Amino acid sequence: MRRVVVTGMGAVTPIGIGVEAFWEGLKQGRTGFAPITRFDASEYKCSLAAEVRDFDPEKYMDKKTARRMEQFCQFAVAAAGEAIADAGLNLEQEDPWRVGCSIGSGIGSLQAMEREYDRLTQKGPSRVSPLFVPLMISNMAAGNVSIFYGLKGKNLNVVTACATGTNSIGEAFRAIQYGDADVMAAGGAEGCVTPLGIAGFCALTALSSSTDPQRCSIPFDKDRSGFVMGEGAGVVILEELEHARRRGARILAEVLGYGCSSDAYHITSPAEDGAGAAKAMANALEDGGIQPQQLTYINAHGTGTRLNDLFETRAIKLAFGEHAKNLKINSTKSMIGHLLGAAGAVEFIACVKQLQEGYIHKTAGLRESEEELDLDYCREDSREEVPYALSNSLGFGGHNASLLIGKM
Repeated sequence: MRRVVVTGMGAVTPIGIGVEAFWEGLKQGRTGFAPITRFDASEYKCSLAAEVRDFDPEKYMDKKTARRMEQFCQFAVAAAGEAIADAGLNLEQEDPWRVGCSIGSGIGSLQAMEREYDRLTQKGPSRVSPLFVPLMISNMAAGNVSIFYGLKGKNLNVVTACATGTNSIGEAFRAIQYGDADVMAAGGAEGCVTPLGIAGFCALTALSSSTDPQRCSIPFDKDRSGFVMGEGAGVVILEELEHARRRGARILAEVLGYGCSSDAYHITSPAEDGAGAAKAMANALEDGGIQPQQLTYINAHGTGTRLNDLFETRAIKLAFGEHAKNLKINSTKSMIGHLLGAAGAVEFIACVKQLQEGYIHKTAGLRESEEELDLDYCREDSREEVPYALSNSLGFGGHNASLLIGKM
């Protein structure tokens, strides 16, 4: 079984474009929540979102190329470009058939759906764009990154709702482990701050109705009322260890384990006892050869919904027993909101940075938890050695995925 390391990272987030801007935002406790600007949300139950500000696609591609990509694809291409540059990867010196891509999107382009449906109903079927389908479908984040950078190896689009980013990195990890690729660009991208996207999640009562940007995304807090929609992308370069060493790459962390499971319970609610998420965590630890007592930090799915935070807490207690009390558990979503299919990838990047710097960011906005939420959810930042990180993602449909990362 081949060892797999992280050699590059790229991020487009609501608190900064680029990994360093994102990381500085996390350390400063800066939040990306503000009134929605993409459309008039005055009649919606939710009026706040975590939008990516000041993103100019023409900084990353020419105007013609940008017009042939929807927002989520533009985010993916930008994040992948940063990751490739960060890895110092000279693609002209690589065998393109051994460099692959595993970038998912939970939804694809709701913008294209809304726009073309309006054309259909107002102007007739002949006016629907011939590019509607390739612009809309979720695999085009992976497709466009592959085309833009000439990656001819395994090309995957994992779609597991909010677990998409984590599964995408996990499947890239497996591809390298088993020799299907030497290098993979992996992660997730999403851009669904649209009328239909916000209305749909409002109808589910999943979104926070708070109008206070400081009290809208508050995972593990007793006053939590739902998640805040975010957008962006996270892409990492995974590489077989010896391949990375041969080219003198800077190694950021090692991917040690990957665990998955299904709740087989409900289309939106996690299993109440947390057994599914607990199994994914246990599988990741077993895959990485790490004992539960060796882990000190978890980046939780931590959405800020009433059920997720409670059931994920139960899952952690089930997986770790009494050791759960010793774990530091934080939620990156407390600052960037829920990036849906991109969430796990951006949170993976946060994990790598925390391993590197021995710094665990706080769960912003957390004041007081309810009785059963009695673990250490990181009300404050802390500086300490972080040898391992476990990153959790839980998706509608019962998808559970965990990644175990180790410091190099």
